[in-house]
Amino acid sequence: MERRDPKPREGPTLRNFFFVILGCIYLSNFLLNIYKIKIKVKGDDYLSKSWDTGRRAVLYLWDMYGTVWHGIKLFYKVHGLTHDGREECVEILRKGYLLGVLPGGAREALFSDENYSLLWGSRKGFAHVARDAKVPIIPIFTKNLREGYRALGKIWPFKWLYERTRWPIVPVYGGFPVKFCSYVGDPIPYDPNITVEELVEKTKTAIEDLRDKHQKMPGSIQRALLERFYKIPS
Repeated sequence: MERRDPKPREGPTLRNFFFVILGCIYLSNFLLNIYKIKIKVKGDDYLSKSWDTGRRAVLYLWDMYGTVWHGIKLFYKVHGLTHDGREECVEILRKGYLLGVLPGGAREALFSDENYSLLWGSRKGFAHVARDAKVPIIPIFTKNLREGYRALGKIWPFKWLYERTRWPIVPVYGGFPVKFCSYVGDPIPYDPNITVEELVEKTKTAIEDLRDKHQKMPGSIQRALLERFYKIPS
């Protein structure tokens, strides 16, 4: 981790990541395969071709997933996660906690590429949260994330399926022992005089600047592996 903030700051801040949470997808696939065996034992009721039964089967699986981890709420609480929306995020910041946000979400995780494109679309929620809580935004970029894990999002059937169902069913491979390094940029201070759209653009520019400065593009798995043992000049 390298810090680029010359003046350490105390108090709540909103941290904005270009991050890929793919380990959870592997864990989910592992659990779903376990439940697949359970479904076969239970019979054909869970294998019906009707949409309603299929939907109920998916809900059943994820409900059991939460039960294994002693409940979704407890899982979120233990890991410091929240999914309750903008008001909850603002409240967390007002209490003085740090809050990490991934504006790209699943779309960026699955369909960005080795050029580290930001796929935020029209998402502005994090900027609204920062303005409402009156806190700065700290941009963070992690080098070689795309080389650690790769998603086959360029294959059109997976993109087509995601756009119509929002199911993140995209093959992922990797787990390569590449060298990761997170770079923390200068905070973007709270400014009541700028619009949400301007704050979004400032945040995006800050992350892209960190990316362009520290990440050699297009990314290379081989180069990222070598960087664990040797310092490769830019």
